[in-house]
Amino acid sequence: MTEHFNTIRLAGEALSAPVFDHEAFGEAFYSFRLSVPRLSGARDALPVTVSEALLSDVRIEAGAPVGIAGQIRSYNRRAEDGSHLVITVFARAARPLAECEPWMNDAQMTGRICRPVVYRTTPFSREISDILVAVGRRYGRSDYIPCIAWGRSARFAGGLMPGDTVAIRGRLQSREYQKTLPDGESEQRIAYELSCSSIELI
Repeated sequence: MTEHFNTIRLAGEALSAPVFDHEAFGEAFYSFRLSVPRLSGARDALPVTVSEALLSDVRIEAGAPVGIAGQIRSYNRRAEDGSHLVITVFARAARPLAECEPWMNDAQMTGRICRPVVYRTTPFSREISDILVAVGRRYGRSDYIPCIAWGRSARFAGGLMPGDTVAIRGRLQSREYQKTLPDGESEQRIAYELSCSSIELI
C-alpha cells in the first residue's frame, strides 16, 4: 500500500512525565498520556510516543501544557488472551504551550476501508457506523485506525465498501469499556478511535 496522508495536532496537559517504552534503530522512545478536554467538559487521555531527541527540545512533566504534531500509529501487541490493536500518537514535533493557548484535537487522514462497515442504531435511534481504515506508510507498512461516525456521516459510511479510499477529519478520543476474559472475569480497558466530523469518498 502506498503512503497516505496521516496527521494529528494535539494540545493538552501531560498526565505524567514520559517513561521509556522501547528502542528502535538505536534510538530510544518514551510514552506518556496527554489529557485533552472536549467541548462537553469531558477529557480524553491520549497515548503519545515521543523520541528521546524530541525530549531534548521540550520538557514534559506532569501538569505541563504541551503541543504535539504527528501521526496516528497502530501496532499489534500479543497477550495471553490474543492480539490487541494498540493505538498511539507518534510525535514528530513537540513544544510547550502558554496556558492561554486553546486546546486542540484535530486529525486528518486518507486511507482504505479494510473491512465491512458496521452500521447500527442505538435504542434512542442514534445512528452509528464503525469503520476500520488502513493508512499506508513507508516500507510497505500500514496503520489500522478505528473510526466512528455519527448521524448523517454514519448513514453515508454505511454505504461504503472495503477497498474504498476515504478522506476523514475528526478528533482522537478515548473510551472505557469492560472486556470479558476467557475465565469469565472482566476487566476495564480503554479503546482509542477517531470520531469523524467529516468523511468523503475519494
